[in-house]
Amino acid sequence: MMLNSPEKKRKICTQTLAMKGLTLNCLGKKEEAYEYVRRGLRNDLKSHVCWHVYGLLQRSDKKYDEAIKCYRNALKWDKDNLQILRDLSLLQIQMRDLEGYRETRYQLLQLRPAQRASWIGYAIAYHLLEDYDMASKILEEFRKTQQASPDKIDYEYSELLLYQNQVLREGGMYKEALDHLDNHDKQICDKLAVEECRGELLLKLNRLEEAADVYRRLLERNPENWAYYRGLEKALRPVTVENRLGIYESAWTQYPKGLVPRRLPLNFLFGEKFREVLDKYLRINFSKGCPPVFTTLKSLYNVKEKVSILEELVVGYETSLKSCNLFNPNEPPTTRLWVQYFLAQHYDRIGQHCLALEYINAAIESTPTLIELFLVKAKIFKHAGNIKEAAKWMDEAQALDTADRFINSKCAKYMLKANLVKEAEEMCSKFTREGTAAVDNLNEMQCMWFQTECALAYQSVNKYGDSLKKCHEIERVSYRKHIFDEVV
Repeated sequence: MMLNSPEKKRKICTQTLAMKGLTLNCLGKKEEAYEYVRRGLRNDLKSHVCWHVYGLLQRSDKKYDEAIKCYRNALKWDKDNLQILRDLSLLQIQMRDLEGYRETRYQLLQLRPAQRASWIGYAIAYHLLEDYDMASKILEEFRKTQQASPDKIDYEYSELLLYQNQVLREGGMYKEALDHLDNHDKQICDKLAVEECRGELLLKLNRLEEAADVYRRLLERNPENWAYYRGLEKALRPVTVENRLGIYESAWTQYPKGLVPRRLPLNFLFGEKFREVLDKYLRINFSKGCPPVFTTLKSLYNVKEKVSILEELVVGYETSLKSCNLFNPNEPPTTRLWVQYFLAQHYDRIGQHCLALEYINAAIESTPTLIELFLVKAKIFKHAGNIKEAAKWMDEAQALDTADRFINSKCAKYMLKANLVKEAEEMCSKFTREGTAAVDNLNEMQCMWFQTECALAYQSVNKYGDSLKKCHEIERVSYRKHIFDEVV
């Protein structure tokens, strides 16, 4: 009798209309989707399902304020619905309604007090509101409910402890954070994070000698970490430039193969001392054959004096290596190659593209199989404004290693900038699924950089229809991704 009642039938019909609307929305039929959901609401304004689905539709159209109103209406008729509360909390944090987010997380905590996510979410609400003391207390109460064996590795419990320590540090409770680390040291799995936090806290508490010991231990683990040297400097507090340099000179002795302790002094040294330290640094790198040396020194180009010294030194190396081995009697024959490679990037950086091409052409003539040389040559032509020539040399680089996906993508991008759309599609087809058009496969993989560059390429040659078509494809893929994220 109850199953066939008019009230029951109306409720089922209302929910069916709402779910049909949600399905149509996922198929991209937005107008029909809204029509079905509105019909459901006209049928029963007290249906929490209809209001919830209406909110999902509004959220998919990025009307977040309207979606929040719909969720609140849904909660009027089903105040303890977990899914609606979760969706509401996500939108509140997205819209930076932190007070509302805290209230919603509190409701979820009351409904599911045994769930880890309920406690963590509520603590995060206070953390974002910068009430660090309350966030720490919530995490501590939750931690007390967890059964953690000191002999058993529990990564989730370890991450909880690290998060609690982060809250204490951000709240300025440095003494409490350090005590917390000491008390739970054995239960935290990430020992490196513990040491890094301990060093930071000791600096904050002005316990400089202990902090220096911590950073020295960290440098023994990784002498190439820039942050550890900065921490050691703060702990030792050198008064003069000579004292500051002394920190790095001791590191040269302790870590003779270390490059970072030789690189960092270049930031604060000037004049002859800068020249001396730079000279040693460059000789080591060129002899070893380190391609990224230019990238490492790029920040020095903000100071004209340092750029002049750098150019003078490297040009001197090239001149000397041309006539004889400069650095030592057993100098590797590739040293001059890397010097030319550096000079090509240097002159490209300061806008002297003709000189840059001379050096990169000389390097290619001596070693025509090194891909990095062709990449730099393409970049020089690009910076000089000749994008078609740049695409040609990038294609040469790709031909040297057809299995390298990075170079393949870089080549396709250069081709698109040169308005060679068909050629770019053929280039990408080497890494797409066989039997499927490259463009379709790139759409499936949500490779948006390709579609965006295609749209710009068509626009630059006044093919506005094709450009608009690409824009619609990008919009459709973005919409499908948005829907997928909602489902997940």
